[in-house]
Amino acid sequence: MKYNFDEIIERKNTGSLKWDFCEKYLGEKEILPMWVADMDFRVPQPVIEAVICKAQLGIYGYAEESESYYDAAINWMKRRHGWIMKREWLQFCPGVVPALHLLVETFTDPGDRIIVQPPVYYPFYYAISRGDCEIVNNPLRLTDGKYFMDFDDLEKKIDQKVKMIFLCSPHNPAGIAWSREDLTRLGDICLKNNVMVISDEIHGDLVLYDNKLVPFASISDYFAMNSITCVAPSKTFNLAGLQASNIIIPNPELAKEFKKTMEKHALTRPNIFAIVAAEAAYNYGDEWLDQLIEYIEGNHQLLDDFIEEKIAKIKAIKIQASYLAWLDCRGLGLSAEELKIFMEKNARLGLNQGYVFGEGGEGFVRVNVGCPRSVVREALNRLNRAVQDL
Repeated sequence: MKYNFDEIIERKNTGSLKWDFCEKYLGEKEILPMWVADMDFRVPQPVIEAVICKAQLGIYGYAEESESYYDAAINWMKRRHGWIMKREWLQFCPGVVPALHLLVETFTDPGDRIIVQPPVYYPFYYAISRGDCEIVNNPLRLTDGKYFMDFDDLEKKIDQKVKMIFLCSPHNPAGIAWSREDLTRLGDICLKNNVMVISDEIHGDLVLYDNKLVPFASISDYFAMNSITCVAPSKTFNLAGLQASNIIIPNPELAKEFKKTMEKHALTRPNIFAIVAAEAAYNYGDEWLDQLIEYIEGNHQLLDDFIEEKIAKIKAIKIQASYLAWLDCRGLGLSAEELKIFMEKNARLGLNQGYVFGEGGEGFVRVNVGCPRSVVREALNRLNRAVQDL
């Protein structure tokens, strides 16, 4: 079927974090929300039907992940990314962010050091600090509008206290689909220094244009044994509110330890709607996702062209994955706080401010273009008027 991503769906007064809690989290109420990473599109029709069928049963007792659920997840990864996984590698978890906290708890001790590559998804920092570990920054290098890993800096930062690195692949917010060469070099460094790789691949299904996701653990058996991969249907199919993710752990000893932590926190029963929705998405969501990716590419192209033609003081980083755009606003000459005020008060846009993503994020904003194209146009027009009046 043909999906209509141009449709405007009213989300106000529905309990939506994105639309109903702007004042609480951004300080402004009447702004156009393009911040938190969920989309304003309906999920695939088979997912809606699966949830309705479960709801109509009228009994919402305890659930368990079925083998058909795991078969669907395994087949999805093989079909979309060419990675053949084994059933015993997968553990269900209510979200990637909770999983990051649990992984820190399981595999580090207080005082250990964990590497991140900023500017990067800010919940990484919370997972590390709440686990009483030290954050070690290995900043990405921005050269001619492109980001690169700094491997020399990475090797300098590793000492005996460094136990783990959080890899964001594809990278959020910069939208980088890391190459096999980059990931191999990173993996070799980590393997040599006994540093575990936690690869957050939650945006992996949303790789754009001719780019491909290279699952880190698929590169070699050595990398698989030294890594844990976090994936979920939440970003791919707009299911974040159902709280479902799969933690992929090929190393049986690591899998055993993580399972103990899950049991310690009584996280062994999934949401019944999460299971049926995710299974339907993995089994029947290809057509919807293919159409979505084409639409998101069009939204990014609109944003890139508009900014290049009309807003010379702002530069759009060329995105390779996800529905999140990353704008370099340093040309406006504003401080981090001034930029926040400018976007919310002048442009009336609710965006994620770059400084929250850590070192190298100041002067940038993250924009969610996972919305109807008319909304992207409205946001760009607001931004343009505000810049012209600056």
